[in-house]
Amino acid sequence: MADPFLVPLWLYPALTGTAVVTGFIDAIAGGGGLIMMPALIYAGLPPHVVLGTNKVQSMCGTGMATWRFWRAGLFSIRAALPLAITVFVGATIGALLVQRLDAGVLRLIVPLLLMAVALYTVLSPRMGDEDAHAKLSDRGFLPVAGGVGFYDGFFGPGAGQFYAVTLVGLRGLGLTRATGLTKLLNVTSNIASVIVFAIGGQVLWLLGLCMGAGAMTGAVIGSHFATRHGARVIRPLLVVVSLGLTGRLLWSWFAG
Repeated sequence: MADPFLVPLWLYPALTGTAVVTGFIDAIAGGGGLIMMPALIYAGLPPHVVLGTNKVQSMCGTGMATWRFWRAGLFSIRAALPLAITVFVGATIGALLVQRLDAGVLRLIVPLLLMAVALYTVLSPRMGDEDAHAKLSDRGFLPVAGGVGFYDGFFGPGAGQFYAVTLVGLRGLGLTRATGLTKLLNVTSNIASVIVFAIGGQVLWLLGLCMGAGAMTGAVIGSHFATRHGARVIRPLLVVVSLGLTGRLLWSWFAG
């Protein structure tokens, strides 16, 4: 079990306040880990405890955003259930593997994928609020969703962007609808990861729940902002977050 006294008391309010910002960003475009992961590393926590505790706050924030988007009628839980189950399985496998393997290779590959997300978001005329023709059926999209879920459980940064862009590009959803469904899939993969990390004793529950309260506050503000302003807010923030994550991951890689 991770030791809660590894974290100085002053970091609890500091990280809770940081979680408000990450919850806001996650609710709109994903990528709040760009801020929260370095903050947890700065707190001096072991890498796997960072991953596990971050998943707790992310689960709380995305859970709140999911509820807000569902209330706004942007997705049906019943229709999305097969996707959610597939994502849960993928994330569980990913979270089990990351506790045994080095994620170093992903730190180099993921920035390239995030650059592709940013370019697609900027250049594609389909990144608006209008639904388009789907390239994949619901069933055909299941392996894609499971793959992103696996990635979210294994490593995580950029998973929200990958969910959103594939839902737009492959399922033909408008960006606001895709963002709403992304939150359901994201909270599903977070729940699976939290279960696995908790069983492995890699979660600081008090810290994670304090941060979760902050993330939920940010998620309420962010989801309201997203449903009110739609693609004209989501699209540029998706680009900014993708590029920010790219820079951060590349810097981490080359800085060792």
